[in-house]
Amino acid sequence: QLVQSGGGLVQAGESLRLSCAASERTFNNNAMGWFRQGPGKEREFVAGISWNGDTTYYVDSVKGRFTVSRDNFKNTAYLQMNSLKPEDTAVYYCNANGLLRTDHRDYVPRTTNWGQGAQVTVVP
Repeated sequence: QLVQSGGGLVQAGESLRLSCAASERTFNNNAMGWFRQGPGKEREFVAGISWNGDTTYYVDSVKGRFTVSRDNFKNTAYLQMNSLKPEDTAVYYCNANGLLRTDHRDYVPRTTNWGQGAQVTVVP
C-alpha cells in the first residue's frame, strides 16, 4: 500500500512537494515512479528513481524543475516540484516496484502498486 501526501493549489512559479510512503516490503530494493494525469489526458510518466537513488529519469517537460528522491530509512519517496506551471495541473500518482528502463530512460509501472493520487492545481 502506498500513501501519498502533499499537493494543493499554488500559483505559477511556486513549489510543492509530494510524498509517497510505503511499507518496508514494498519500498526496499524497489524502484519508484511518479506519474500524472491531467484533465482529459492519459496518465503519463513524470519521474523514476532506482532503489538506491543513484539513477533518476524525468520526462522532458519537468527536467530542471522537478526532483525525485527517496529516504530508504523512512520508506518514503518524494517529488519536489519547483517553478510550477499551469500545464503541470494534474492528479499525481506514485508507483512502486516497477521497471526502471535504462535504454528508454523511463519507468514502467507495476499496475497493482499505486498511491491514491494527489491533486496539484497551478493557477496563472
